Amino acid sequence: MIAPKPAFEAIAPDFGHSFTYQKFDESKPNIIASWHFHPEIELVYINGGAGKRQIGSHVSYYADGDLILIGANLPHCGFTDSFTGNKTETVVQMKQDFLGNDFFNIPEMKKIQAIFEVSKGGIAFYGKTKKKIGEKIEVLEYQTDFQRLLSILNILNELANSSEFKILNGEGFSMETSIKDNDRINLVFNYVKTNFKEEITLEEIADMVSMTIPSFCRYFKKITKKTFVQFVNEYRLVHASKLLAENTSSITEVCFESGFNNFSHFNKSFKNFTGQNPSEYRNQLKTVLQ
Repeated sequence: MIAPKPAFEAIAPDFGHSFTYQKFDESKPNIIASWHFHPEIELVYINGGAGKRQIGSHVSYYADGDLILIGANLPHCGFTDSFTGNKTETVVQMKQDFLGNDFFNIPEMKKIQAIFEVSKGGIAFYGKTKKKIGEKIEVLEYQTDFQRLLSILNILNELANSSEFKILNGEGFSMETSIKDNDRINLVFNYVKTNFKEEITLEEIADMVSMTIPSFCRYFKKITKKTFVQFVNEYRLVHASKLLAENTSSITEVCFESGFNNFSHFNKSFKNFTGQNPSEYRNQLKTVLQ
């Protein structure tokens, strides 16, 4: 089964607006869960809850909400659903030139321009920054259009000056070329997302995108800065992290439910990935949540 390529999401601000603001909650959920991309830079604040973040070739697990800045044309999946347990999700989307071609070239905007560049790899903020900026993003709901615009600039400036962030994809990572020129990598990502619990061989994945195994391995490493086996294992380990955090299944059950068929290999891989073995990870998370 070949999964669809990432959808292009056309974002049209309401008449008279230079950016798009949306707030989602239980009564109005964000229904865009599939792999998609758009030329707009996207700022997402998830108030509470836990789930997976898949941005570019990076897959990880977030807990106690999230604050993410996603660069233009960087493919990503939806972050919330009925199982993530978040209170709200607020999304602000803007083109890099949403205030004019030269606005961000003025000296006072240099740091914001720089963070727009860094966001091409996806940025997750944490600590006091996540809490403080998250509150400011939620206040947007009650502001006039002009106040929102000023607040967004202020938020971007504070993010640009924060040291509490993690770049999700490695240096030099960019999928813009593959979106324009080749859909192969996107077919692969969707296939892994759908089939990671099953065995995925290099033979079948290379055949799916009409490449030889050596050519596919070189292509995938060039685009994602990871080997295909590493990417699949990371996807499985993030799913295991989610299961360990959110249900009471035994660690053996988590191992097999995440697509691993060897318990000792799972334990070793999980410790290399998180710095802790699965039981330590689960116990520490219980302490944090209490």
